[in-house]
Amino acid sequence: MQDLLIDFLTEASDLLDDVDIGLVELEQRPDDAGLLNQIFRGFHTVKGGAGFLEASALVELCHRGENLLDLLRGGSLRVTPEIMDVILAATGEVRRMFSEMERGAMPEPAPSALLRGLEAAARGETLDASLAGAAPAPAEPAATVSEPDEPDWLGYYRAAFGEPPGLAAPTAARAAAPAPAQESSRPYRPEMLAPAAGAAPSAMAKDSTIRVDTSRFDQILNLSGEIGLTKNRLSCLREALLGGRRDDPAAETLSAVFSQLDTLVSDLQSAVMMARMQPVGRVFQKYSRLARDLARQLGKDVELIITGGETEVDKTILDELNDPLVHLVRNAVDHGIETMVERRSVGKPPRGTVHLSARQTGDSIVVEVSDDGRGMDPEVIRRKAVEKGVISSEDAAVLDHAHCLQLIFLPGFSTRSEVSDLSGRGVGMDVVRTNIEKLKGQIDIQSAPGMGSHIVISLPLTLAILPVLMLKLVDQPYAIPLSVVREIIPLRQEEMHRVGNSQALTIRGEILPVVDLAVLLGRERAEPPSLAVVVAHGERQLVLGVDGFIGQDEVMIKPLEGIHPRGVAGATLSGDGTLVLVLEMKQLLEGVF
Repeated sequence: MQDLLIDFLTEASDLLDDVDIGLVELEQRPDDAGLLNQIFRGFHTVKGGAGFLEASALVELCHRGENLLDLLRGGSLRVTPEIMDVILAATGEVRRMFSEMERGAMPEPAPSALLRGLEAAARGETLDASLAGAAPAPAEPAATVSEPDEPDWLGYYRAAFGEPPGLAAPTAARAAAPAPAQESSRPYRPEMLAPAAGAAPSAMAKDSTIRVDTSRFDQILNLSGEIGLTKNRLSCLREALLGGRRDDPAAETLSAVFSQLDTLVSDLQSAVMMARMQPVGRVFQKYSRLARDLARQLGKDVELIITGGETEVDKTILDELNDPLVHLVRNAVDHGIETMVERRSVGKPPRGTVHLSARQTGDSIVVEVSDDGRGMDPEVIRRKAVEKGVISSEDAAVLDHAHCLQLIFLPGFSTRSEVSDLSGRGVGMDVVRTNIEKLKGQIDIQSAPGMGSHIVISLPLTLAILPVLMLKLVDQPYAIPLSVVREIIPLRQEEMHRVGNSQALTIRGEILPVVDLAVLLGRERAEPPSLAVVVAHGERQLVLGVDGFIGQDEVMIKPLEGIHPRGVAGATLSGDGTLVLVLEMKQLLEGVF
């Protein structure tokens, strides 16, 4: 029974996500009959599964939601913001019930005010008093849905097992209203769910998908990475064994077999990575309701426009991206978009827009959040940062406009003078930058007063396999993320000059500081470095002195158990079995500038 409950909650949660997305779209397209029918079917399917599990409180809530939706389908009622408010409140309550069922408890009944609000909406009455709890709860729903001639749980049973054996002929008429919501005293009966011996699960036979726990995928990915490392070692052994015997038939066979192995390992890693990729649209669509509800709360008219939803990214990154995007969408609606009166006064349309988009660029995904709101004034940000003590007046005075905008990411910064339940504590944008950097990503912001704001997030497609540049330092190999590498150059001592107390190099008219990687790692060297790599550190660049380069590779990083050296993200193995430290450049370069 526990497995069936998990299956129900997983599938019903996906259905409810689709219902929420559909409801927000319906408010924009109230005459879309197909969309309304889709929302109704989602409610009905959730109700059917809840009835099968005897969750009567959930059944009653979904049933009253169905009643209201059926009146909208039939044209007895028109879609209004107030009706959408009460339906969306019902879906929020359904989520609360899902949480209780996930903990193994029967869900508590929905608040009586919400049930009265659904009934008042169905009668075409004003909703405020009902939602406030002033109206008495009716004994029976005022409007009913014409139910199909089959048990509520049958659709869910068919989806899970196929046609149940020995099903009695459906009755011609059934009561439209479910039993009153109360905690069930009857135990679950697993035998109700077991299909007869030899029954063919026809629905499952047609299902081409399977749910797999992400930990199992992580294990498969780890194994594929180990196979890749072993393949690299075999490559080195092959070179040592063959030597100059390239024309030997056995050598040719070995080379052919190894080439095939190399192709198979690459295809295996690509297949595993593709299996972990998910379209960002599934997550992005959830923010439509967030923007809609927040705009209603603030008395604004805001539309969230989503593009690039088909762009795929690793599920781990997608999950971690959720919190930063919630903060950014909330800030765009709360801080960015003006009220309708303010927008009209400056010649803007009353409805504000927030644009959320994603696209793939090389081996990175770029997510952008922009709005057409009031924008940000760098001078105001500079002044607020000094007032709140997040930066000194001396440091603030030397910042240009671009760096003033970056101050919003500092802990404790907020332009609000009062704390509300939405903003003002100065933690939101700090959380955004911290989470993005944990994902090995970068965030940039552009804004101008009256012109809106544009935030760009660049992230790797996956954290599992990292493209790196392998380099040598004092006869030991190291790896740095390829994403921070800009170019490789020779380092000639005669071309360097001193700026203050530091060495610098002029590259295409730009003066860049020169830092010896051996100094950052605490390694001693006899000779100064002769090669260098230009790396990006935030919005700046510097020249990193090294001793040599091995080449580019894609590695799987392993954590160093029990130790956490500064500036080291983890380790991997080279083709000859040598341990290679993968450097964490952001941490390593802290304090350089």
